Amino acid sequence: MSSPALAIHAHRRRQRSRLVPNYQGVEFCEMPLPVTTEPWPKFEGRRLSDLANENYDAPREELRERIGHKPFIWPNRTMYFFCDVHADADAWRRSLIASGGVRWLGPGDDEYELSEDGRDALFVIAGDCFDKGPSTLRLLRAIKLLIDKGADVEILAGNHDLRTLVGLAYLGRKEPRFAHLFVRMGQKTMPLFQEIRAQYLEPGDTSELSEDDLHELLFPDEEWFRRFPSVAKGLVPEKKIGKELKRIREKMVELPRKCEALDMSLGDIHRATTRARELFLEPEGEFHWYFERMDVARRWGSFLLVHAGVDDVTAGLLAEHNVSGANTWFHRLLADDPFELYHGPIGNMFRTKYRDFDHRFTDAGVEHMYEAGLYGIVHGHQNILRGQRVLMREGLLNFECDSSVDCNTRKLAGLSEHGGAVVVFQPNGVALGISADYPHVKVFDATQVFPHLTIV
Repeated sequence: MSSPALAIHAHRRRQRSRLVPNYQGVEFCEMPLPVTTEPWPKFEGRRLSDLANENYDAPREELRERIGHKPFIWPNRTMYFFCDVHADADAWRRSLIASGGVRWLGPGDDEYELSEDGRDALFVIAGDCFDKGPSTLRLLRAIKLLIDKGADVEILAGNHDLRTLVGLAYLGRKEPRFAHLFVRMGQKTMPLFQEIRAQYLEPGDTSELSEDDLHELLFPDEEWFRRFPSVAKGLVPEKKIGKELKRIREKMVELPRKCEALDMSLGDIHRATTRARELFLEPEGEFHWYFERMDVARRWGSFLLVHAGVDDVTAGLLAEHNVSGANTWFHRLLADDPFELYHGPIGNMFRTKYRDFDHRFTDAGVEHMYEAGLYGIVHGHQNILRGQRVLMREGLLNFECDSSVDCNTRKLAGLSEHGGAVVVFQPNGVALGISADYPHVKVFDATQVFPHLTIV
């Protein structure tokens, strides 16, 4: 390499090194934090291609060709994007430290303060704080601590969050739209009830209901299996109806087995569920704030922030009524018809994985998104194993951010013990992907990708 080329290379390395967040409290992080940077996606160098999948990220040329000419808006404010923490309060702490938005002072969940950047930033928690992990209540208390310390926090709905909410709200209802919603939560929610039993219930308390009564209360009966297909027709895709019936049968077997593994009876589950309804659904409940603060989406310049994605119908809604229209629809359905919320187009925003039985997202939907001035989506939901990635989906830029941070997902995936991840959107047009599973900070420099980028 020539001397001028070496000088340019060294200058770029110095510039990129300044992008690494000021990790404050790294001694309480447990996971190694990257201190070197790498272009994201594969703008130069070959490090990403050394991974098993050559096409892990979309190439720069594809991004420029499809949306490089668009008037891309990038907010002049720091934003930290977290998602899919799944009841793992330790992964939340590590992710917060990795963001640089806090200064950690000690081992406790409350032993930190906002950093200078964090005081002015937006913290987005894009869904799925429930299920899988060991510490739902501790995680929610830790998030509330962040709010109480003065952080600007936005909470977006995830499928596991909504599944828990409607399961609690419609316990015991026998209408075909509602009778399966409790068991639909599945075995991944049972550790939450174990937490509630340990923290709120007196030892030795028993349910007044018999085993038969408990089974009738908690599980749908055979009549539900006969009536559900006709009730769901027209809202749930045909392929999904049969899958849903099969899955509920499976969950009715899995749930009692999980209870037994946790040394809990159905009576224990019933008592813990009754207490959970008070904690989460009653206005004076300790965790009522979580669902009260929740929206389905937020706009961030030319990005849509959401848990999962969009389809043609929701894209059309965004074009006509902007994100506020989607949030209005979400809250109305949450209050009036959780079945339509979960299975309809709005539900796709926190559920879709763009499978053949999900509501479709086609070129027509992309054009609606462009009409709304939305050229990219930042989301979680689809867990990946090598840190965040950038891809194009039907011509729409996607930042995929579910980096498998919770301990149980990591154990199943064969990842190292300690997880944590964040995407930092900086006010200079740069996004940083930081995770436990990639040795460098991934640097997405929008000023080099979108010639018509405007920072406002």
